Amino acid sequence: MSKIIIAIDGFSSTGKSTVAKQLAKKLNYIYVDTGAMYRAVAYFALENEYIGEGFFKEEALIGSLEQINITFKFNETLGFAEVYLNGKNIESDIRTLKVSKYVSPVATLSEVRSKLVEQQQIMGKDKGIVMDGRDIGTVVFPEAELKIFMTASAETRATRRYKELLERGHDLSYEDVLENVTTRDHIDSTREDSPLVKAEDAIEIDNSYLTIEEQLASISEMANQLILK
Repeated sequence: MSKIIIAIDGFSSTGKSTVAKQLAKKLNYIYVDTGAMYRAVAYFALENEYIGEGFFKEEALIGSLEQINITFKFNETLGFAEVYLNGKNIESDIRTLKVSKYVSPVATLSEVRSKLVEQQQIMGKDKGIVMDGRDIGTVVFPEAELKIFMTASAETRATRRYKELLERGHDLSYEDVLENVTTRDHIDSTREDSPLVKAEDAIEIDNSYLTIEEQLASISEMANQLILK
Protein backbone atom coordinates (compact mmCIF):
# COMPACT_ATOMS: atom_id res chain seq x y z
CA MET A 1 0.00 0.00 0.00
CA SER A 2 1.63 3.26 -1.13
CA LYS A 3 1.66 6.51 0.84
CA ILE A 4 0.54 9.74 -0.76
CA ILE A 5 0.52 13.47 -0.04
CA ILE A 6 -2.90 15.04 0.42
CA ALA A 7 -3.01 18.83 -0.02
CA ILE A 8 -6.13 20.66 1.17
CA ASP A 9 -6.27 24.36 0.23
CA GLY A 10 -9.02 26.92 0.40
CA PHE A 11 -10.38 30.08 1.93
CA SER A 12 -10.32 30.83 5.66
CA SER A 13 -12.96 29.19 7.86
CA THR A 14 -13.95 26.55 5.30
CA GLY A 15 -13.26 23.82 7.85
CA LYS A 16 -10.06 22.64 6.14
CA SER A 17 -8.34 21.84 9.42
CA THR A 18 -11.27 19.92 10.86
CA VAL A 19 -11.57 17.67 7.81
CA ALA A 20 -7.80 17.33 7.45
CA LYS A 21 -7.40 16.25 11.09
CA GLN A 22 -10.10 13.61 10.81
CA LEU A 23 -8.81 12.39 7.45
CA ALA A 24 -5.27 12.02 8.80
CA LYS A 25 -6.57 10.09 11.80
CA LYS A 26 -8.64 7.80 9.58
CA LEU A 27 -5.69 7.08 7.27
CA ASN A 28 -3.14 6.99 10.11
CA TYR A 29 -1.30 9.83 8.37
CA ILE A 30 0.58 12.81 9.81
CA TYR A 31 -1.45 16.02 9.91
CA VAL A 32 0.12 19.47 9.57
CA ASP A 33 -1.91 22.66 10.02
CA THR A 34 0.13 25.20 8.05
CA GLY A 35 -2.33 27.94 8.92
CA ALA A 36 -1.32 27.45 12.55
CA MET A 37 2.31 28.00 11.54
CA TYR A 38 1.46 31.40 10.01
CA ARG A 39 -0.67 32.20 13.06
CA ALA A 40 2.35 31.40 15.24
CA VAL A 41 4.48 33.91 13.33
CA ALA A 42 1.71 36.53 13.59
CA TYR A 43 1.48 35.84 17.34
CA PHE A 44 5.28 36.24 17.62
CA ALA A 45 5.07 39.55 15.73
CA LEU A 46 2.30 40.82 18.03
CA GLU A 47 4.13 39.75 21.19
CA ASN A 48 7.27 41.56 20.04
CA GLU A 49 5.33 44.63 18.85
CA TYR A 50 6.41 44.21 15.24
CA ILE A 51 2.80 44.55 14.12
CA GLY A 52 -0.30 46.23 15.48
CA GLU A 53 -3.02 48.74 14.71
CA GLY A 54 -1.65 50.97 11.94
CA PHE A 55 1.93 49.70 11.86
CA PHE A 56 3.98 46.75 10.62
CA LYS A 57 7.74 46.63 11.24
CA GLU A 58 8.43 44.20 8.40
CA GLU A 59 12.23 44.38 8.48
CA ALA A 60 12.29 43.81 12.24
CA LEU A 61 10.16 40.68 11.87
CA ILE A 62 12.24 39.40 8.95
CA GLY A 63 15.40 39.94 11.00
CA SER A 64 13.93 37.89 13.85
CA LEU A 65 12.78 34.86 11.84
CA GLU A 66 15.74 32.76 13.02
CA GLN A 67 14.39 33.15 16.56
CA ILE A 68 11.17 31.37 15.60
CA ASN A 69 10.94 27.62 16.17
CA ILE A 70 7.52 26.12 15.48
CA THR A 71 6.74 22.53 16.47
CA PHE A 72 3.68 20.31 16.80
CA LYS A 73 3.13 17.98 19.76
CA PHE A 74 0.34 15.41 19.80
CA ASN A 75 -2.08 15.80 22.70
CA GLU A 76 -3.60 12.38 23.41
CA THR A 77 -6.43 13.86 25.46
CA LEU A 78 -7.53 16.23 22.70
CA GLY A 79 -6.68 13.83 19.87
CA PHE A 80 -4.68 16.29 17.75
CA ALA A 81 -1.30 18.01 17.65
CA GLU A 82 -1.00 21.38 19.37
CA VAL A 83 1.23 24.23 18.21
CA TYR A 84 4.32 25.24 20.16
CA LEU A 85 6.39 28.38 19.64
CA ASN A 86 9.89 28.15 21.05
CA GLY A 87 8.75 25.43 23.42
CA LYS A 88 5.59 27.21 24.62
CA ASN A 89 2.11 25.84 23.90
CA ILE A 90 0.29 28.63 22.03
CA GLU A 91 -2.62 26.57 20.62
CA SER A 92 -5.27 28.73 22.33
CA ASP A 93 -3.36 32.00 21.95
CA ILE A 94 -3.29 31.83 18.14
CA ARG A 95 -7.04 31.16 17.71
CA THR A 96 -8.18 34.67 18.65
CA LEU A 97 -9.67 37.25 16.28
CA LYS A 98 -6.77 39.57 17.15
CA VAL A 99 -4.24 37.09 15.75
CA SER A 100 -6.54 36.34 12.79
CA LYS A 101 -6.48 40.03 11.89
CA TYR A 102 -2.72 39.98 11.31
CA VAL A 103 -2.14 36.53 9.83
CA SER A 104 -2.65 37.55 6.20
CA PRO A 105 -0.36 40.65 6.33
CA VAL A 106 2.39 38.55 7.93
CA ALA A 107 1.87 35.80 5.33
CA THR A 108 2.43 38.25 2.47
CA LEU A 109 6.13 38.49 3.39
CA SER A 110 8.19 36.34 1.03
CA GLU A 111 10.79 35.71 3.75
CA VAL A 112 8.14 34.30 6.09
CA ARG A 113 6.65 32.09 3.39
CA SER A 114 10.08 30.85 2.33
CA LYS A 115 10.98 29.85 5.88
CA LEU A 116 7.72 28.03 6.53
CA VAL A 117 7.48 26.35 3.10
CA GLU A 118 10.95 24.89 3.63
CA GLN A 119 9.85 23.43 6.98
CA GLN A 120 6.63 22.07 5.47
CA GLN A 121 8.44 20.34 2.61
CA ILE A 122 10.76 18.64 5.09
CA MET A 123 7.73 17.40 7.05
CA GLY A 124 6.30 15.79 3.90
CA LYS A 125 9.44 14.22 2.43
CA ASP A 126 8.34 10.68 3.41
CA LYS A 127 4.73 11.22 2.28
CA GLY A 128 1.87 9.80 4.35
CA ILE A 129 0.82 13.33 5.21
CA VAL A 130 -2.29 15.52 5.12
CA MET A 131 -1.47 19.23 4.97
CA ASP A 132 -3.91 22.12 4.75
CA GLY A 133 -3.36 25.79 4.01
CA ARG A 134 -3.48 28.29 1.16
CA ASP A 135 -0.69 27.17 -1.20
CA ILE A 136 -0.07 23.50 -0.43
CA GLY A 137 -1.13 22.16 -3.83
CA THR A 138 0.41 25.03 -5.80
CA VAL A 139 3.70 25.82 -4.00
CA VAL A 140 4.53 23.44 -1.14
CA PHE A 141 3.60 20.17 -2.82
CA PRO A 142 2.67 20.80 -6.47
CA GLU A 143 3.31 17.06 -7.04
CA ALA A 144 0.76 15.98 -4.38
CA GLU A 145 -1.26 12.97 -5.49
CA LEU A 146 -4.54 14.38 -4.15
CA LYS A 147 -5.38 18.08 -4.13
CA ILE A 148 -8.58 19.47 -2.66
CA PHE A 149 -9.72 23.10 -2.86
CA MET A 150 -12.42 23.99 -0.33
CA THR A 151 -14.73 26.97 -0.57
CA ALA A 152 -17.98 28.34 0.86
CA SER A 153 -19.76 31.69 0.90
CA ALA A 154 -18.20 34.41 3.07
CA GLU A 155 -21.39 34.61 5.14
CA THR A 156 -21.39 30.85 5.81
CA ARG A 157 -17.74 30.92 6.82
CA ALA A 158 -18.21 33.97 9.06
CA THR A 159 -21.12 32.27 10.83
CA ARG A 160 -19.02 29.17 11.51
CA ARG A 161 -16.10 31.24 12.79
CA TYR A 162 -18.38 33.42 14.92
CA LYS A 163 -19.94 30.41 16.66
CA GLU A 164 -16.52 28.85 17.21
CA LEU A 165 -15.15 32.02 18.83
CA LEU A 166 -18.24 32.44 21.03
CA GLU A 167 -17.84 28.86 22.25
CA ARG A 168 -14.29 29.73 23.26
CA GLY A 169 -15.54 32.64 25.32
CA HIS A 170 -14.59 35.53 23.05
CA ASP A 171 -16.73 38.68 23.15
CA LEU A 172 -17.18 39.97 19.60
CA SER A 173 -19.76 40.71 16.92
CA TYR A 174 -20.70 38.77 13.80
CA GLU A 175 -19.99 41.89 11.72
CA ASP A 176 -16.39 41.97 12.98
CA VAL A 177 -15.90 38.33 12.05
CA LEU A 178 -17.43 38.80 8.59
CA GLU A 179 -15.16 41.79 7.96
CA ASN A 180 -12.14 39.73 9.02
CA VAL A 181 -13.12 36.88 6.68
CA THR A 182 -13.62 39.13 3.64
CA THR A 183 -10.44 41.11 4.33
CA ARG A 184 -8.39 37.92 4.62
CA ASP A 185 -9.93 36.63 1.37
CA HIS A 186 -8.80 39.76 -0.45
CA ILE A 187 -5.28 39.78 0.98
CA ASP A 188 -4.78 36.03 0.46
CA SER A 189 -6.02 36.13 -3.13
CA THR A 190 -4.13 39.25 -4.25
CA ARG A 191 -0.73 38.95 -2.57
CA GLU A 192 2.23 38.77 -4.94
CA ASP A 193 3.94 35.76 -3.35
CA SER A 194 1.98 32.49 -3.55
CA PRO A 195 -1.56 33.91 -3.77
CA LEU A 196 -4.50 31.70 -2.88
CA VAL A 197 -5.54 30.04 -6.14
CA LYS A 198 -7.01 26.69 -7.04
CA ALA A 199 -4.45 24.32 -8.56
CA GLU A 200 -5.41 23.21 -12.06
CA ASP A 201 -5.63 19.57 -10.96
CA ALA A 202 -7.37 20.24 -7.62
CA ILE A 203 -10.88 18.99 -6.92
CA GLU A 204 -13.12 21.83 -5.71
CA ILE A 205 -15.56 21.21 -2.89
CA ASP A 206 -18.12 23.86 -1.96
CA ASN A 207 -19.06 22.82 1.57
CA SER A 208 -21.61 25.56 2.27
CA TYR A 209 -24.27 22.88 2.73
CA LEU A 210 -22.16 19.78 3.46
CA THR A 211 -21.61 18.21 6.85
CA ILE A 212 -18.14 17.29 8.09
CA GLU A 213 -19.13 13.63 7.74
CA GLU A 214 -20.12 14.07 4.10
CA GLN A 215 -16.88 15.86 3.28
CA LEU A 216 -14.77 13.27 5.08
CA ALA A 217 -16.50 10.37 3.32
CA SER A 218 -15.98 11.95 -0.11
CA ILE A 219 -12.31 12.82 0.37
CA SER A 220 -11.54 9.49 2.05
CA GLU A 221 -12.91 7.63 -0.95
CA MET A 222 -10.72 9.69 -3.31
CA ALA A 223 -7.66 9.09 -1.12
CA ASN A 224 -8.20 5.35 -0.81
CA GLN A 225 -8.51 4.95 -4.57
CA LEU A 226 -5.06 6.55 -4.98
CA ILE A 227 -3.50 4.68 -2.04
CA LEU A 228 -4.66 1.31 -3.37
CA LYS A 229 -3.40 1.95 -6.91
